[in-house]
Amino acid sequence: MLRWVLFTIFYILISLYGFQAIRTLTKVNWVHYVFIAIALIIAGNLILQFTFGSAGRVLSPSKSYAFGFILAFMLFNLFMIVFLFGEDIVRVITGLYSKFFGPKETFYMPSRRKFVSGIALGVAAIPFASMLYGMYKGKYNFKVIKHVLHFEDLPAAFDGYRITHISDIHSGSFDNRAEIEHAVNLIKEQRSDAILFTGDLVNNKSSEMLPWKDLFAELKADDGVYSVLGNHDYGDYIDWDSTAEKKQNLEELIALQKDMGYDLLLNEHRFIERDGQRIAVLGVENWGKGGFKKAGDLKKAAEGVKPDDFKILMTHDPSHWDEVVISDDYHYHLTLSGHTHGMQFGIEIPGWIKWSPIKYRYKHWAGVYREMGQYINVNRGFGYLGFPGRVGIWPEITVIELKRGKNSVIT
Repeated sequence: MLRWVLFTIFYILISLYGFQAIRTLTKVNWVHYVFIAIALIIAGNLILQFTFGSAGRVLSPSKSYAFGFILAFMLFNLFMIVFLFGEDIVRVITGLYSKFFGPKETFYMPSRRKFVSGIALGVAAIPFASMLYGMYKGKYNFKVIKHVLHFEDLPAAFDGYRITHISDIHSGSFDNRAEIEHAVNLIKEQRSDAILFTGDLVNNKSSEMLPWKDLFAELKADDGVYSVLGNHDYGDYIDWDSTAEKKQNLEELIALQKDMGYDLLLNEHRFIERDGQRIAVLGVENWGKGGFKKAGDLKKAAEGVKPDDFKILMTHDPSHWDEVVISDDYHYHLTLSGHTHGMQFGIEIPGWIKWSPIKYRYKHWAGVYREMGQYINVNRGFGYLGFPGRVGIWPEITVIELKRGKNSVIT
C-alpha cells in the first residue's frame, strides 16, 4: 500500500511539473485540459486494471499496456523536468541575487522562458514517441542476427553446421497472431540443422501457450528442436491455490512441449551424430543468481559426456555461465542463453554503440561473448514481458554457423 501512495505522489508531482511547460508554451485552455485529461485517463486506467483486472500477480496484456502508457507518460514528464529544473535553479539564483545584491533589495524571480519550455517539450517528445512505437511496432520488429563461430576442435563432419537459437517466447503476452506467424516463418526460412530454445515459453501458466501451440509446433529441424526451462516456466510469480496445482501446471507445460515435438532437456544431454562423429547438446534447468531458481545441475547434465566431446550448452540465465559454467572442469565450447531481453530498451548501432541499462545488472546481456576460449550467445528474446514493447532492442532470431578453424569475429 505504501508503494502505491509513494508512486501516486511521485506521479502527481512530475505531472504538475510537466504541466508547467505546457502552460508556459501556450495560454490556450483546451490544451491545458487535454494534458490534464491524458494524465488522469492514464492513471485511472492503471488503477482500473490493477484493481479489477486479472487476479493476483498475473500481468495480462491489458495490465501491460496500462503499465506501458504510464511509463511513457512519466518518461515524457521526466525529460521535461531535466530542462525545467535546470532553468528553475537559474531563476532561483537570479532571484536571490536580486534580493541580497539588487539596488532595491527585492526578491524578483524571472518567469520561465518560452523557448526553454519549447526545447524541453521537443526533447521529451522523442522518448515518448519511441515508447509508443515500441508498444505498437517495435515488439514485433523481428531481426535475424547471424554469427559465424570458429572452433579448432569442431568435428569435421559438423563444419558449416547451422543452429537457430530462440529464447523467451513469453506466449502469455502475445496479442497479434499475424505478427507471430511472420516470426515463426522467419525461423523456418533459416533451414537450420537444429533449433535450440532456451526457456520462458510462458509468463506464468501452461495454458498461455495453448492458443499458440499449433503454430510453434511447426518448427522442425533435421536434427531436432531442443528446449530448456526458464525461470517463468515454473509458475513462481503467481499465487496458486495449492502446491499440487503449481506442480500440475509444470507437468502440463512439460507435456505440452513434448506434444509440440520439442525435446525438453531437464539436466540432460543428447548426442547429434554425423559420419561417425558427434557433438553433445546439453540442457539444464534454470540457474540464476540474485534470487532466481537454481535448479540447474551441470554435473548431472554432463554425465556420459566425454571431456573431449564438442559441447553446446543450453542454460536460460547467462549468470550461470559467469558463475559456474566458464570455470567448470569441462570445456563448454558454446553456451546459449536468454533471460535478459536486453531489457527491451537500449541503443544499438552495429560497430558504434551497444548499450542498455541491463548491462549494469548482467555482464553478458546481448550477443556473442568470448572468455577463456568459450563462447556464449545471449539472445535478446523473441517475446516481451512487463512493458509491452521494445525500443532499440528488437526481438531476435539468432542463426549461428559453426566452422572448423580460427578467426571468429565477435559483433
